[in-house]
Amino acid sequence: MKPRVVILGAGFGGLELSTALSEALGTSIDITLIDQADHFIFGFAKLDMLFGRTTEDAERLPYSAFTKPGVRLVRETVTAIDPETRRVTTNAGTHDADYLVIALGADYDVSATPGITLGENEFYTVAGAMHLRDVLPRFKAGHAVIGVCHAPFKCPPAPSECALMLHDYLQDRGVRDACTITLVLPLSAPVPPSPDTSKALVAAFEERGIKLILTRKVTAVRGKTVILDDNTELPCDLFLGVPRNRAPDVVVATGMTQDGWVTIDPRTLETKFPNVWAVGDLANTGAPKAGVFAEKAAAALAKRIVSRVQGEEPTAKNPGAGICYIEFGKGLVARVDADFFSGPAPTGIYTAPSAEVAAFKQSWSAALSKRWFSR
Repeated sequence: MKPRVVILGAGFGGLELSTALSEALGTSIDITLIDQADHFIFGFAKLDMLFGRTTEDAERLPYSAFTKPGVRLVRETVTAIDPETRRVTTNAGTHDADYLVIALGADYDVSATPGITLGENEFYTVAGAMHLRDVLPRFKAGHAVIGVCHAPFKCPPAPSECALMLHDYLQDRGVRDACTITLVLPLSAPVPPSPDTSKALVAAFEERGIKLILTRKVTAVRGKTVILDDNTELPCDLFLGVPRNRAPDVVVATGMTQDGWVTIDPRTLETKFPNVWAVGDLANTGAPKAGVFAEKAAAALAKRIVSRVQGEEPTAKNPGAGICYIEFGKGLVARVDADFFSGPAPTGIYTAPSAEVAAFKQSWSAALSKRWFSR
């Protein structure tokens, strides 16, 4: 029998892992990639949707276009995972694996924050971004609050990007002077691993009159008031929230999580169960929960699985490094080269925002689209 690899989730981690395994082993391996959706959308596109720069239809990459030798992508919903037997149950049946990889990403726990409603006052889901896109034109005066409910959360720079892009949006409509923008982050700095990046963002906020509140999180939204964890009350006519992130319920039910995240070896991505790995946002690696880090981790994991299949000792390790792009508004994008594992402390090398970096971001996403979907 061919070695059976079952991968749960066709996000950055699942797509890259499937692609890399297919490139290395082709049809000599049986790969099943499972996802409940019928398409993939880059996470950063949600901000572009929010501010009317693109549409959901324009950003969809259909899974029907993902065709790799040795890979079978099925649209099913995972209902149970047995990590001991490596058996996965879905709404369509069961899948048994010799090698099981859980890459289902992070879900949102709105029950932890009264007043947060998926698809309405948050911009981390496509539905939420599209709904708020229709709300924004009606916001002409008052207080806007961009608030994070808990840490860690996916794409740490995204709330800062949202604040800067909201400033531009209101300014272009001629109503910025009638509005206030407040950004609430449960972090010590906008981008803690990179002091230079944080300094640049703080300067950009000050220049644009955006109020920044650090080391605080949103605990409730009540009518036109946002409550913080120190009981501070903020007036709010427009709330753009980031719900609490955690591993999906089906993963929590396996007992592999601690404090909402799957416990793994950050460098090997191994769980406590043999031949079971976790990659991407649901894994507690110590690196940011962002697509680029999931992609790099998946590439390393592919090499480790190939070594196992070929009877060799795995040596590849998750680098915990990647490039983050940060929108500064007006078509300018900054870059942070982040490294979480090489030194005694995380580092982030800052490249100032420019149109050139914006072009690099576009070419990066285009290259991944082509690699995964031949687009």
